[in-house]
Amino acid sequence: MSKGQIEDAISKETSKFYASLVGIGPQETRTYILEDMVIVRLKTKLLPIEQKLLENQSGVALVKDIRQALHENTIKNMSTMIYQKTGLKVISAHSDVSTKTGEILQVYILERGFLL
Repeated sequence: MSKGQIEDAISKETSKFYASLVGIGPQETRTYILEDMVIVRLKTKLLPIEQKLLENQSGVALVKDIRQALHENTIKNMSTMIYQKTGLKVISAHSDVSTKTGEILQVYILERGFLL
């Protein structure tokens, strides 16, 4: 498979996984493989409960904490899927969510640079 095909396969699997986890899938998912990083950008919206939490001053931290906990609980599954698609192990993972748009950015660091 080409790099573009692998990026597309990761995007599709991530969208399906996210939809099964949260109950609604992202509007768009893009994946970029750059050297030893897999970057996944999910264009999605905040859940209604998250929007309600953001009405309170402490809501931003709470929404970010919830999303970070969710990310920590999904690293194993995502890392396995990325390994299956790239043949490289994930050595660390990072994630953040925009409390303005709901967009999610995930970065997975691979054991070495990606080569075809």
